[in-house]
Amino acid sequence: MTRTETLNHAVVPPAQWLRQRQALLAREKELTHLRDQVARERRALPWVRVEKNYVFDTPQGRRTLADLFEGRRQLLVQHFMFTPGAEQGCSHCSYMADHTDGALAHLAQRDVTFVAISRAALGDIERFRHRMGWRFNWVSSGEGDFNYDFHVSFRPEELAGGEVYYNYQRQPIKNPDMPGVSVFYKDDDGVVYHSYSTYGRGVEVMMHTYNFLDLTPLGRHEDALPYTMAWVRHHDRYEAAPAASACCHAAA
Repeated sequence: MTRTETLNHAVVPPAQWLRQRQALLAREKELTHLRDQVARERRALPWVRVEKNYVFDTPQGRRTLADLFEGRRQLLVQHFMFTPGAEQGCSHCSYMADHTDGALAHLAQRDVTFVAISRAALGDIERFRHRMGWRFNWVSSGEGDFNYDFHVSFRPEELAGGEVYYNYQRQPIKNPDMPGVSVFYKDDDGVVYHSYSTYGRGVEVMMHTYNFLDLTPLGRHEDALPYTMAWVRHHDRYEAAPAASACCHAAA
């Protein structure tokens, strides 16, 4: 919304505003009920048993996927774009990660452990995590199969073909890594199951700043930008940052 559009925005008496607000409330309730129904359908999805023994580099040494649960039954994974050799992690994934630390205690109360997983070396991850001031667990999958099997990283030969499998379809993507969220369950026998993954705009569910912005008159204010999230920077780089790279905006 431009300044001109703001100045031209409708201004009405309180009674008229209330009528329109009540009409919108009905729509908001429809959305809430639909969201509840979709969440039920998500929980009802069948699971896939994880057969591979995925191993990760962690500050505590080598750990398996089952170890990452830390005694809880559910594991929430942020597939964080941090390519080996990169100077820093993706700014858009960082924007999502900025919302995590405050939720950790609450997630633990609901039997959920959170972990971020990237291909970058553990030392690079730790340096960047320290810079950003984050406390959540973050481990390295290195060049193991985990990121590739869950369709958030792509080998050179895949990229050379012009299209990769991402967000449940083949599409043209040039980045070696893309964002995603995956969820796992571990039963009493220690067997791990994959229950859910989401990609593209599906990860916005963990970007709570967007929920705040959606309540405001100007909203996300992204329509005139070259791509969604073009305004986002690492939280310590907003003062004098150049235009952000296209990072992970390429897929819907």
